[in-house]
Amino acid sequence: MSASAKSTRPVSAKSPVSAKPPMSAKSPVSGKSPAPAPAKSTISAPPSTAYKIVDVPEVHRDTIQRYGVPGTFVGPSEQESPWVPFGDKAALRHLAFDVRRNTFSNILWIKSAGVIGTHKHRGTVVMICLEGSARYLEYDWVAGPGDFIYETPGLIHTLVSDHPQGVKLFGWLEGPTEFYDDKGNFVETLDVWWYINHYETYCRAHGIPINKQLYL
Repeated sequence: MSASAKSTRPVSAKSPVSAKPPMSAKSPVSGKSPAPAPAKSTISAPPSTAYKIVDVPEVHRDTIQRYGVPGTFVGPSEQESPWVPFGDKAALRHLAFDVRRNTFSNILWIKSAGVIGTHKHRGTVVMICLEGSARYLEYDWVAGPGDFIYETPGLIHTLVSDHPQGVKLFGWLEGPTEFYDDKGNFVETLDVWWYINHYETYCRAHGIPINKQLYL
């Protein structure tokens, strides 16, 4: 066949033979596509400073109103929650009881340098030092005002205060606490029911009304 007889049909620019997929950007070092940039948070400060109650959408509003448990507030007066003696040199100011979770909250006040006996936690404990100072004989740190303490289940502690004015510790406790004597013998378990009885017995003996705000 002569050269003039050859087909002169143009090859399409979209021919499946010549078309190539677009190349993705790759790292010149590793040959791999770079990782996507992390998403940026849209909040770096409270999104609203409006001094008003805002009506927020809630699909389960009616159900929450029927079954939700309201929050509580306990003020500073002795009528709302008195200081209940806990031994000769300490007292507890009860703040909350949750019998469904065996959870309770209080302020422990060791009134002068002293010791709260050896005990074992069966749940998580969160504490903040409010006044004075405290430490555990088992550790080398000392907690002062504003310091945060977190305790996990199974740990054994001996709480002491070397401060002449003692210490006040806010605590949120989950689960029972087992107390032992100085020989390591088990003495008693303190759980939410013990703390309720501790509070109510004192209130009845001193004519203080039971504050239902303490019961979650």
